[in-house]
Amino acid sequence: MIFKNLVFIASILIFINLKAQDIDPNKLSKKEYSAQRITEAPKINGFLNDPVWEGTPIATNFLMVEPGDGNPSRETHRTQVKIVYDDEAIYIAAYMLVNEPDRILRQFTQRDNIGQADFFQVDVNTYNDGENQTRFIITSAGTLADAKMSGENEDYSYNVVWEGEISYDDKGWYAELKIPYAALRFPKKEEQLWGLQMNRKITHLNETYSWNYIDKSVGKITQHNGLLRGIKNIDPPIRLSFYPYSSIETDQFEGNNQTNFNAGMDFKYGITDAFTLDATLIPDFGQTAFDNVELNLGPFEQAFGENRAFFTEGTELFTKGNLFYSRRIGDSPIGFNQAQRESIKNEVLIENPEKADLLNAIKISGRTENDLGIGFFNAITKETRAIFQDTVSGDFRYKVTEPLANYSIVVLDQQFNQNSSISLINTNVVREGRFRDGNVTGFLFDVFNNSNSFNFNGEAKMSNVNKPGQNITGFASNFEINRTKGNFRYGVKHDFANETYDINDLGLNFRNNYNNFFWNTSYQIFEPIGKLNRFTIQIFGNHTRRYKPDLATGTDVGGSFFAVMKNRFAFGGSAVMESDFKDFFEPRREGHYITYKKSLGGETWISSDYRKKFALDARISYRDYFDSDQENYRLRLSPRFRFNDKISFIYSLNYSVTNSRNSFVALKPEDIIFGNRDTESVENSLQGSYNFNTKQALNLSFRNFWSVANFAKGQFKSLQDKGEVTAKNYPIPPNEDPNVNFNIWNLDLSYSWQFAPGSEAILLYRNSIFNLSDQSQLGYEESLERLFEQSLRQNLSLRVVYFIDYNNIRNIFKS
Repeated sequence: MIFKNLVFIASILIFINLKAQDIDPNKLSKKEYSAQRITEAPKINGFLNDPVWEGTPIATNFLMVEPGDGNPSRETHRTQVKIVYDDEAIYIAAYMLVNEPDRILRQFTQRDNIGQADFFQVDVNTYNDGENQTRFIITSAGTLADAKMSGENEDYSYNVVWEGEISYDDKGWYAELKIPYAALRFPKKEEQLWGLQMNRKITHLNETYSWNYIDKSVGKITQHNGLLRGIKNIDPPIRLSFYPYSSIETDQFEGNNQTNFNAGMDFKYGITDAFTLDATLIPDFGQTAFDNVELNLGPFEQAFGENRAFFTEGTELFTKGNLFYSRRIGDSPIGFNQAQRESIKNEVLIENPEKADLLNAIKISGRTENDLGIGFFNAITKETRAIFQDTVSGDFRYKVTEPLANYSIVVLDQQFNQNSSISLINTNVVREGRFRDGNVTGFLFDVFNNSNSFNFNGEAKMSNVNKPGQNITGFASNFEINRTKGNFRYGVKHDFANETYDINDLGLNFRNNYNNFFWNTSYQIFEPIGKLNRFTIQIFGNHTRRYKPDLATGTDVGGSFFAVMKNRFAFGGSAVMESDFKDFFEPRREGHYITYKKSLGGETWISSDYRKKFALDARISYRDYFDSDQENYRLRLSPRFRFNDKISFIYSLNYSVTNSRNSFVALKPEDIIFGNRDTESVENSLQGSYNFNTKQALNLSFRNFWSVANFAKGQFKSLQDKGEVTAKNYPIPPNEDPNVNFNIWNLDLSYSWQFAPGSEAILLYRNSIFNLSDQSQLGYEESLERLFEQSLRQNLSLRVVYFIDYNNIRNIFKS
């Protein structure tokens, strides 16, 4: 009796305390939902009238994520969800009620592009580890989107085959989803325990709601999932699918026509319920997007994003430690530049392939029941040769510019405590013959304390480069501590690399030989204040040093501001003061540097409400160098027009100018020549689409980039030992004019049709023009006229990919 009284009194006190703090009990613990087993699957058509949905338990009481913090959903906009399952898939019915259906935004888009529409979202974490989950989204227009999530990072290049349909009536809109087990990876257990989160976006109200409360002031969003129980004794089908493709293309350039036919196949095989093998056999990347090539005047190579689906889908394990730059595979042969310069007397270079062909690639990845992630990646590129011909004898000479090469990655990633992980990764490149090989090993940790108020993360990486008769070992590390809870946050970081650290066989590393220190502090809000939905104010500082010899290269301090208003108008800016900076890379000779004077720079930007038919992004920045004539300024304008729910265009203009910058001109045996260089760049791009529906669309992509670099006449200089420059009489040798005019034009026009789940046909027309000259006196319009005098390359291609599920084939033969 006494115990019951104590329990009663404690309950009253807890209730009074909750009321006093105005805390919703839904925020205090993880919500749970128990899925029901069914014997007959619902028909996925968006009309929730199948018998399986009658009497099924409801998940409801969604809470606000944006703009508020945990406010109950509006009575007029309640959300209800039901979940059932069988041996093939889980099925979800979602009821999105509204009081004004006509206000629902329904922009038609293609897969993985949400646009201006309401959406319903399901996050499934089959290991309930607070870190890795798969995201499924369906919009109020019926567009599907899916992503692989690692923490708060979303990878929408990840695509799996699942189904979703919608319907409408005068009470709201409804979604019906089928997520096959083939789209998920999970441990083999009698009963599954999955992390589950569901979200609803009401775009015209600018409000987002979640099923389980998300405390934005602490940890990661993925740590605030609820639980999905009840999935028991499932016997999932064999996970084996094939993606055969065929393509035909015709290419026309300088009067030459070439037609090619290609066929090949990708496939996925579920080795176990948790591990999947992906392979590409006879790969075809003919329809990958153009790279955004620019005039590169700096000491480093230009880096490009990955456009090949195989190297972007499901690669979250392999990108740990930033040791994997997939563009290395099938990149320019390591002997390409040498072959360009090598031809001897009476000899001409008649062929020098710019890319090494990929023969095949595989990846195996998954996670065990004990949260150990295991990944293995391997790719092989074939030998590439340059061909020289003797103009006298007519004989041919062949030079191997890239031998047969093998690229591999092995990753182990142990996660624990719902929020932390330690990882070991190794990348390895082996080239046949007496060529360079590379090996890198990294140890990583990412650990939160129990209250998620602090994060400790770091890396230790060792590189090893083997050249004929030479073995070079390097080391790099970083360590970071961050406050991750509350409005006020702060952090410190240290980055280090010795002078021999080199990961560029399979990674991307511009700089080494540094010893840098960073700090930052910020204040942010999680609930609206006045007209502001959210804002963040940050102050930061950096101090960079050379490791050998130990000397300071620069220090900067600055601040930034970011804000979003209730009407979805966003704005912000930043300002940074930099000390004198010693640049050890611009001189292109080891141990030398040039000093750039201290400077002050800033930028400001705005972004208007994308829900409106017309919206604008704009950014302007300026930097002035003290005690120097150097200055930089940049302008970016990007208006977007949504004419209706089917037609939209985004135009972008980028304009930048740099005046009087001390820049590298030439490297001489006992001298390094610099000059005052002015550069000007203009980039115009246009993205447009006409969506017939969510499965068919016409897409336009256009880009023109022009840049000119012009050195002041007679103002050349010699670089001195302490980073200063002195006047130098430097007559420019023939054929070495450093002035340059660069212009490139790319246009893609495509029709895409998703004619079946996982299957697609794309008809693509593209053209391109390129011109590079030393006519730096030409302005943009004159340069564009000269560009159109060059030969136009045109290409027309058709590519068809068809998805085949082994289980469907088996069932056909059984019947």
